[in-house]
Amino acid sequence: MDYTLVNFDIAWSNSWRTSTGPSNWDAAWVFVKYRLKNQTTWNHATLNYTDGTGSGDGHTEPANSNIASSNDNGSDGAYGVFIHRDADMLQGSVNYTGVQLRWNYGVDGLADADSVEVSVFAIEMVYVPQSSFYVGDGTSSNIQAHFENGTTGAAFQITSEGALTLGGGGAGSLGNNNASGLPTALDDFNDVDSQTLPAAFPKGYNAFYCMKYSISQEQYVAFLNTLTRAQQNTRTETSLAAGTTSVTNRYVMSDEPTMQHRNGIRCDATIPTSDPITFYCDFNGNGTPNESDDGQNIACNYLSRKDLAAYLDWAGLRPMTELEYEKACRGALAAVPNEYAWGSASITRATGISNPGANNETASNTGANATYNSHAPGPLRVGNFGQGVNTRVGVGASYYGIMEMSGNLWERIVTVGTPQGRAFTGASGDGELTASGDTNVANWISSIGIGRGGSWFDALSKLRVSDRSKSNPSDPSRNITFGGRGVRVCPAP
Repeated sequence: MDYTLVNFDIAWSNSWRTSTGPSNWDAAWVFVKYRLKNQTTWNHATLNYTDGTGSGDGHTEPANSNIASSNDNGSDGAYGVFIHRDADMLQGSVNYTGVQLRWNYGVDGLADADSVEVSVFAIEMVYVPQSSFYVGDGTSSNIQAHFENGTTGAAFQITSEGALTLGGGGAGSLGNNNASGLPTALDDFNDVDSQTLPAAFPKGYNAFYCMKYSISQEQYVAFLNTLTRAQQNTRTETSLAAGTTSVTNRYVMSDEPTMQHRNGIRCDATIPTSDPITFYCDFNGNGTPNESDDGQNIACNYLSRKDLAAYLDWAGLRPMTELEYEKACRGALAAVPNEYAWGSASITRATGISNPGANNETASNTGANATYNSHAPGPLRVGNFGQGVNTRVGVGASYYGIMEMSGNLWERIVTVGTPQGRAFTGASGDGELTASGDTNVANWISSIGIGRGGSWFDALSKLRVSDRSKSNPSDPSRNITFGGRGVRVCPAP
């Protein structure tokens, strides 16, 4: 089999591995894109898979690291790998040099004589181990909004990936505080009418990886810059179709001449006739790309459900289900009434922004752990609360160390409340999009609701882990509060 080794170094901050407490670690999901040097189209590279381990798959693991390959096409290869620590360390930075991934370029249809350009991408992820967990928090403060055990009002425990009965009022069914006679716009099941959630639907019991942060503006720019012109036009709001050479509304996610709601993704005023456009971050508005205060690490809003699905497919990830969302927030702990993602009903709102647009942007008030109720003009930098007091509440972290799961931007999820959502099987993206720039994975788009966890703009109640009031509504727009992150079923650690 024709192959070569892709060589690179990788480093990231705030890394850990622990065998106690949450018993988890963070990792980087790494994937590779390539293009022939005489072409503009980028393709997803097929990495080697033999047994899922670094050495067995022909990858080179730097000291103190493990590489685990995804099993996507069996012996034909993997869409990416996870790189993480190989031993416990509570907190620190990693800096791995000399990583080598075996790329089976022959599988991708390339010949030995082909000249190619290669680009390596990495996304910080968090391992969520297999375990039982609870959904719903034992309150009934939001009718139709919280999961419950039957009609008892108590939290419901997920103990396997087996099929579940939704509604119907029976003992052991997953209810939704939706009694007979009440409106059923949120779900198509209630205390009388039941539905079946199939075994194939990912319920969060099995282990998975979740993105540590929401998609950042820098990450979305990197995605846009690997697309064809037609795909770029689909994945932005400004009209950039072939034949357009002059752009007035250069902030392309809002389609405005000036930055709106802190989204600084921009293109030049003069662009090619048909070749792909180069996008960049320009938070400070001076026209110079990607300066130190250009907002690269601000969470990316204005993402429609089609935008999110396309990005996750391109990255080899997939959307998160609403059950996985509650697991990622709460872990295996008992539910706390009205809790936020950090396991407490207490919350401190960000009242201002220090170092706006910079890579050290933070909330200006000490102890802040969330944004909501429009006290910011848009989303903040991903991970910005991590500089607070080193506790879950102090930094606004989920049980497993996932950031900003309450507030900042809505977490777009796959709902259990519609037939389209329940048909979701958890298939991961393959790294490739349609010619028009949409995901090529069946059923993703129609399964995604507005989300969970609220945003910088929303009322406090929307930030609660158990609040489902926006789980199902399907909004195709690029809203100022819509962001997202992806997950992936993990190979054996």
